[in-house]
Amino acid sequence: MSTCITTLSVLVQNKPGVLARIASLFARRGYNIESLSVGPTEREDTSRMTIVALTPDEATVEQITKQLNKLIEVIKITEMEKGKTVRRELILVKIHADATTRTDVLALVEAFRGKVVDVASDTIIVELTGKYGKVHAFLDMVAPYGIKELVQSGSVALARGSRAITDRSKHDRHPHD
Repeated sequence: MSTCITTLSVLVQNKPGVLARIASLFARRGYNIESLSVGPTEREDTSRMTIVALTPDEATVEQITKQLNKLIEVIKITEMEKGKTVRRELILVKIHADATTRTDVLALVEAFRGKVVDVASDTIIVELTGKYGKVHAFLDMVAPYGIKELVQSGSVALARGSRAITDRSKHDRHPHD
């Protein structure tokens, strides 16, 4: 069976329990959320969820979208179109880098346009943002030196150009409209 990688941008009311309700909707249907990032928006009463999920086909994406729209706290859902979206991830990675390997590791950090945010005698912590491929290529390159610790954000995404999820708001169910 083929799989679709789907990125949804979901504007929700900033209320307790919304994240749990949305995650359980995916779980009840047997679809795994590959990446989930939630944060505030330009309005303090709303949050934006960026959900990356693997689904069997486009019809399933449509069904999930319909189910999400039934939740009272969901204001708007947009499927992020490939090629029309800016999508990024963030990692903080603690890499073994002693006196013998530090120069090589720092060269990789520079090549990938990362930023060293902490230095110890035998490790460095690097901050790196970019597309999924860039982030994982960097991790592959530093793996031989030893990754001591890693934390990775979920994907965040915005549509290219002037279009915004809040456009066409007269049809949206926003608590202050």
